[in-house]
Amino acid sequence: MKQARDTASMTQDATHDADLDALGLLCPLPVLKARKRLQALTTGQVLRVRADDPAAVVDVPHFCAEAGHELVSATDDGAVQTYLIRKV
Repeated sequence: MKQARDTASMTQDATHDADLDALGLLCPLPVLKARKRLQALTTGQVLRVRADDPAAVVDVPHFCAEAGHELVSATDDGAVQTYLIRKV
């Protein structure tokens, strides 16, 4: 099974503070990994999640709504979805 890669340090991209590579992971792992990664961030920081699980299109927005985090953006580049989630 593929492991998600977390980047704890500040990224070079000004749009987000941390990365979660959930490519190759299936439901519910992308959301579970995002929840864990967001716990390590401070309020207002943004996590970028990259996933290719078709269920993530529903799961990530639902997770944000339930947990109270802000889904800043959701983009689709073919099979890969990229989500920016601001910790609230």
